[in-house]
Amino acid sequence: MLLRPVRRLCVMMNHARLAAPYSTSSSIDDEVIVQRIKNSGVLTLNRPKSLNALNLRMIRKMMPVLTDWENDPHMDMVIMKGTGSKAFCAGGDILAVTEAGKVGGDLARDFFKEEYILNNKIGTYLLPYVAIIDGITMGGGVGLSVHGAFRVATERTVFAMPETAIGLFPDVGGGYFLPRLGGRLGVYLALTGFRLKGRDIHKAGIATHFVQSSKIQALEEALLKLHDPEALDIAHTLDKFQEESTDVLDNEFVLADHMEDINRLFAGNTVEEIIENLRKDGSPWAAAQLEILSKMSPVSMKITLRLLIEGEQRSFQDNFQVEYRLSQRCIEDNDFYEGVRAVLIDKDQKPKWKPATLEEVTKEHVDWYFSPLPQDRELEL
Repeated sequence: MLLRPVRRLCVMMNHARLAAPYSTSSSIDDEVIVQRIKNSGVLTLNRPKSLNALNLRMIRKMMPVLTDWENDPHMDMVIMKGTGSKAFCAGGDILAVTEAGKVGGDLARDFFKEEYILNNKIGTYLLPYVAIIDGITMGGGVGLSVHGAFRVATERTVFAMPETAIGLFPDVGGGYFLPRLGGRLGVYLALTGFRLKGRDIHKAGIATHFVQSSKIQALEEALLKLHDPEALDIAHTLDKFQEESTDVLDNEFVLADHMEDINRLFAGNTVEEIIENLRKDGSPWAAAQLEILSKMSPVSMKITLRLLIEGEQRSFQDNFQVEYRLSQRCIEDNDFYEGVRAVLIDKDQKPKWKPATLEEVTKEHVDWYFSPLPQDRELEL
């Protein structure tokens, strides 16, 4: 009975031991532990019981810290990581957001707006930014990592953007980075919520490096020992640890046998075209994808596909403005609440989507999702 608390304590002590001589911040009970170690900053998401899920308090703690570090001429690098071995960050505090949305609370507006501003900060950061995505990395965790210069996955990393299953869309910059993965891989991941694990996250181009979890502690220490490092020095260190991560088998990419199918069948400009492509194909793999898509919100799939297709041509900042509009329309519509109820609250896995079919989702309804908000509600970066 004591093994779990003891193991958690050991993990926390290891983090504390690494930072103790130089730490300038917070108690171990804080939701985000902020440390300055010589000329490097370390941010540790510290809600292990909630899989380090991101809430507005955490966003508001990290944003000014990252800004201060970026403006400090003595700072060399920032490391972002999570407490524990289960998750880097499993998502955002969606339950709180939907509860606020039901009653018109500010959180439904503020969470998405401030989260996207933080994501933009990471994507335009002037210092080398290293995200160690050890464990579950979904939703909000993707936004805290994928836009940074360096993203380090381990064999314990699980990446997914499963938002179409809860009436949302792959936000936190998904409209920008997913269509840039090459071919139609991003569209496939966005519509189906397919989970990538371990080395496959690196092979897909989502992580820049793969390092086995047993070497992460040594990797952090090596990074923090670098003297006045440039991005190239950090890259060389990460390359070295990746080359030495031989205890985890390097198998063929999990989707290698289906990439031709993905690029061909998911090439439609509408969800209906993709569905028809899969039906005509008739293979067992295509049938399995049809079954998955049949469970997703029709509205979510349509706005997701349009977001990714148009996102190929959008700038990083313009994409976030569009995503913020979509987030607020989700708050005003039905499926986000119904998806959260079915998947996270009642857990009956039987959402009642409105509209219930793709054919019923009109162009006008999709256009409304993408339409500008009142000027005083738009996202400004």
